[in-house]
Amino acid sequence: MPLYLRESDVEALLSPEDAVEAVDGCFQRLASGRVENRPRFRLGLDPGRLNVMAAADLELGIAGLKTYAVSEGGARFVVVLFATDRAETLAVIEADKLGQLRTGAASAVAAKHLAKPGATSLGVIGTGWQAESQLLCMRAALPALERVVAYSRNEERLADFCERFGAEPGEYNRDAAEMDVVVTITSSKDPVLRGEWLQPGALVCAAGANRIESRELDNAVVERAAFVCCDSKEQARVEAGDLVEPVERGVLDWLEVHDLSEVVSGEVQGRAGEEDIVLFKSMGIAAEDLAVGSLVLERARERGVGVEL
Repeated sequence: MPLYLRESDVEALLSPEDAVEAVDGCFQRLASGRVENRPRFRLGLDPGRLNVMAAADLELGIAGLKTYAVSEGGARFVVVLFATDRAETLAVIEADKLGQLRTGAASAVAAKHLAKPGATSLGVIGTGWQAESQLLCMRAALPALERVVAYSRNEERLADFCERFGAEPGEYNRDAAEMDVVVTITSSKDPVLRGEWLQPGALVCAAGANRIESRELDNAVVERAAFVCCDSKEQARVEAGDLVEPVERGVLDWLEVHDLSEVVSGEVQGRAGEEDIVLFKSMGIAAEDLAVGSLVLERARERGVGVEL
């Protein structure tokens, strides 16, 4: 019988460390060809959007989808898991917390493989719900981190974020941009990070904008990057404005863009030198949701959590 798991169940069963490990494994399997991923598509509502993304992970034995509706009342997320070897629905999982942690974990996996050796500082531009897991997952993946500088245009939210997570408030977004690892996790449609601010050796994880018309990075970030990768090149072509527009303007070529799975598996060398600037563009893919959802389901069965449907 399928298991139904609520947001509170997911929060109790899943840690940032768990999410990072699950997503790292996901990219290993993507590289081996055992995972098939389909880019997100969006359907219009009145008002709002219905978003659907799907994947099949043959090694985990799980296929499924994440779907979420965004409207005036906010957003609601659900992951549905199926067995790959039989016609069986395994679980229905409320997936706001799950998605938050898998998004932070994707950036953290990129940092684990692409940050310069000995990286000790993190800059976070944006201090909303998603920024929390970016910071926590980065700390899980990079235990040498000593300093976190955060920036938000909302001073009250910035102060609260810094107090809760032991970060320093930046007066300007440039303050956060001068760290070893820089995360952008905003809802801005216009660039919040300029390439001229980046220090030699910086890793940029751009995780906020996943619509073709939105950008968090200016062209100078892309121009300065010695290596560019993303969680899905196929998906980036249809929704990563941070890459699509630079390609259209001749700043970047798709041949220069790699999948993170190639780096995680060792097929492609990411960072070639300590002073290289490296860019990871994250959109969030269904394969990541399945990997984390599978782990949550496994834990739930072990601990007797959830409601059978």
